[in-house]
Amino acid sequence: MPTDGTGNVKVERRLAAILAADIAGYSALMGTDEARTVRDLKGHQSVLLPMIASFSGRVIDTAGDGILAEFGSVVNAVTCAVAIQKTMVERNASVDIARRMQFRIGINLGDVVYDEARIYGDDINIAARLESIAEPGGICVSGKVHDEIVGKIGITCHDLGPQQLKNIARPVQVYRVQELVSAKPIALSPHEKPPLPLPDRPSIAVLPFSNLSNDPEQEYFVDGIVDEIITALSHFRWLFVIARNSSFTYKGRAVDVKQVSRELGVRYVLEGSVRKAANRVRIVAQLVDATTRVHISSARFDGELKDIFDLQEQVAASVAGAAAPKLEENEIERARRKPTDNLDAYDYFLRAMPSIYQPTKEANDEALRLLNKAIELDPYFASAYGQATWFYCLRKARGWSVAPEQDIAETARLARRAVELGKDDAFALCWAGFSLAYVVGELDDGAAFMDRALALNTNLALAWSHSGWVRIWLGEPEIAIEHLARAMRLSPLDLALPVMQYGTAAAHFFAGRYDEASSWAEKSIREQPNNPEALAILSSSCALAGQVEKAESAMARLRQIAPERRLSNLKDRMPPFRRPEYFAKFMEGARKAGLPE
Repeated sequence: MPTDGTGNVKVERRLAAILAADIAGYSALMGTDEARTVRDLKGHQSVLLPMIASFSGRVIDTAGDGILAEFGSVVNAVTCAVAIQKTMVERNASVDIARRMQFRIGINLGDVVYDEARIYGDDINIAARLESIAEPGGICVSGKVHDEIVGKIGITCHDLGPQQLKNIARPVQVYRVQELVSAKPIALSPHEKPPLPLPDRPSIAVLPFSNLSNDPEQEYFVDGIVDEIITALSHFRWLFVIARNSSFTYKGRAVDVKQVSRELGVRYVLEGSVRKAANRVRIVAQLVDATTRVHISSARFDGELKDIFDLQEQVAASVAGAAAPKLEENEIERARRKPTDNLDAYDYFLRAMPSIYQPTKEANDEALRLLNKAIELDPYFASAYGQATWFYCLRKARGWSVAPEQDIAETARLARRAVELGKDDAFALCWAGFSLAYVVGELDDGAAFMDRALALNTNLALAWSHSGWVRIWLGEPEIAIEHLARAMRLSPLDLALPVMQYGTAAAHFFAGRYDEASSWAEKSIREQPNNPEALAILSSSCALAGQVEKAESAMARLRQIAPERRLSNLKDRMPPFRRPEYFAKFMEGARKAGLPE
């Protein structure tokens, strides 16, 4: 190092953007084939290191599989990092998947001590720690870097919040670089989806609990407990709670909580188990910070079967208390509402729930039998009335009704009773509002009850989704798109995601945006290739956009799946549109796409 003329080392400082990178899984690659791994790495470095110079950067170190570089420009550092990742995607495309190398990159901005060959300082350590938490093929930057690049380069960054990095005293604000606006996003593996950003409030997913009872038939009981815990947590307005339909996609699978965090976009995960023996129940719950895999709290709740709702409330309050420093008393009280005091009625209600996912007339009829039994045992069970209306919605949608007028009258009766009994029950209001709109045709009341459900529980993905559909029927496509987007974020792995996607397509269709409608319909079809409703939207959208060949192709697929569909019977299963021109537009598109009379 240079001296100050008296023999003392002269400390020189400068502001620099520090880029740290290394290969994910490098040790495993070395263990498999050391010579080839070194050869592959050197081949990559021969391409990547000159790129750093081309962005006016200086390579400081290339020890092992790592790269440390400094830049005088933050913009250059981030642009270079994106270019490196894009280049690696291209280079990996022709390499066997077992031998592919993916860099993780971290970038920080700070004051460094330097000499001709090296740089020193805590800000370099932060860059290295940012690299360690980045995804393979991804880039993490500090808040200081993010502040400097906003509006200067075409990238999207997702806020990961303050992160406690290893051996760094204070939390560091971290952002994940997501994509280039002007180019293709950083590529992921064919089966990997981009991680979802964390919401701006504490977020949680409740995974299916393990059934530790000796009786495997008690699985429905365990799932019911988890449902109630999710519902109780959803009432805390400051929590972001993933819907049951997405969290239950992990049922029966060994999963990494960090993977859950990426796929659902949550910070916390609740895991647990239930043991039921005679009249005793034990619930064990563990709250984990899924971004770091650190356990936040663990607790055991014991009681008699008659105390099951109290136990569920204790779990929810315990989780909420650990996830945030203070609870609002009115929200705690709302979360403590019991669905019923009759445990036998509750048992019938739980037994009916799985039929939602069994698309047969027999399962539909059995679910209504069980729910009618629950209502018989407890005539004030609002959720049972609300749930029953859904099975009448399915009857209409799938053409199972043998007495349509009778079904309409029964749906109206059940829905009105659900609303009367469940003024504070978001679940009952949601089902009642949707069924009144779809089956009975009472759009205004249906929308009003849906709005009340959302006011009670802003985390209820089902209500956002159903509200989106009702808004379409009311002729409010922009609101519909917003509500469906909220539903998809709250339940990103939902089995009903294709329905939300073609709902978004329908909203764009009726708004006259046929290209957007086609795009969303195609997303739905990718998830459910034989979805006739999505194919109907796709064919009509393409037809009205003048894409004749594409429209006819989609219609041909629709005719194979639903050969009975004709223009003459198109209205039978259609919802009650407030605007007659909506149905006329749909008919016009179907006719142009080739649907016969």
